[in-house]
Amino acid sequence: MPAVTVENPLTLPKVAAKGDAADRPVFAVTTAPSGFEGEGFPVRRAFAGINYKYLDPFIMMDQMGEVEYAAGEPKGTPWHPHRGFETVTYLIDGTFVHQDSNGGGGTIRNGDTQWMTAGSGLLHIEAPPESLVMSGGLFHGLQLWVNLPKADKMMNPRYQDIRGGQVQLLASPDGGALLRVIAGELDGHEGPGITHTPITMIHATVRPGAEVTLPWREDFNGLAYVLAGRGTAGAERRPVHMGQTAVFGAGSALTVRADEKQDGNTPDLEVVLLGGRPIREPMAHYGPFVMNSQAELKQAFEDFQAGRLGTVPAVHGM
Repeated sequence: MPAVTVENPLTLPKVAAKGDAADRPVFAVTTAPSGFEGEGFPVRRAFAGINYKYLDPFIMMDQMGEVEYAAGEPKGTPWHPHRGFETVTYLIDGTFVHQDSNGGGGTIRNGDTQWMTAGSGLLHIEAPPESLVMSGGLFHGLQLWVNLPKADKMMNPRYQDIRGGQVQLLASPDGGALLRVIAGELDGHEGPGITHTPITMIHATVRPGAEVTLPWREDFNGLAYVLAGRGTAGAERRPVHMGQTAVFGAGSALTVRADEKQDGNTPDLEVVLLGGRPIREPMAHYGPFVMNSQAELKQAFEDFQAGRLGTVPAVHGM
């Protein structure tokens, strides 16, 4: 980690908040509980315990791994349905193959992102390729769920494959932080991800002792999840470490800082910065469906059971 980097960040466009920007305070720091997903791969539930009003438009996020699999150990998820939101799978290390009941999908590896708009619904599967199952290897990534507004919940499903080389690379003025803009906009620089709900998603690598203060849209919320390392969040320097989420309050700038001394196996602070414009609509979430009401959830389950969200292709033994 990370897969996408540059030798000299000082060659990249620089970004920093203006001197009169209001730094967002940190009003909560939470620790992600560990669990297992799919066929048994380890995850950290990044947003567990955070009130949805501070997450909106985000629903949940899992850090998958970091785990070094032996031969025969790599795992994925079986076929399962989704409706009403978007999944964003950001793979830092390893390889994952996606396929859906509409014939869509693709392969992502080492810094790639797959953005799946479930919309009206589909079945899909996520699994390591057979070659990786045979050899084993490093697996590490994120899956973020982004809500769709009511007007878009029943849109046709869509995929975006975002290769690691397509992300917008930026740096702090002193080169101490490398910023990968996966989606949204930062100080006029656009990431490749096309979103229905306006969001910004950034993977930042902050060198030991370095600090970065970024301009942040005032109509967005603000979250920082630590993938690896330790540091502080906010101008007040609230301590954060691997597996913790900092929830920011109102303001027009967001600050993170890396501790001078990092863990032996983690040279830098690795943090995902998220912001989005809240949808502020009723949300009904159960399992793989995210709708606006209990009646719509019930309909989603009925449609799934009736096969209206698609069927598993025959090649997979259906």
